[in-house]
Amino acid sequence: MAKAVRASLGEKTITCQVCDGDLFRERGVKLNSTGGELLGLAWADESATGLICWHCGFVHLFVNREIKLQRVKV
Repeated sequence: MAKAVRASLGEKTITCQVCDGDLFRERGVKLNSTGGELLGLAWADESATGLICWHCGFVHLFVNREIKLQRVKV
């Protein structure tokens, strides 16, 4: 079962753009480029933090490494 998290950037709490929820499931996401795929270098492409809204399922992507996640019991 996925663990719920709350997220923030600095003092700003992140909420869902669609439903304003503040609980998410976290997942790493690869940002593949066409060149990397063609040359077999997709492993070197940049990655992002994916936050999937616990309530509506909207996916938010963050490349900023300053994002802070806190586990929450649901």
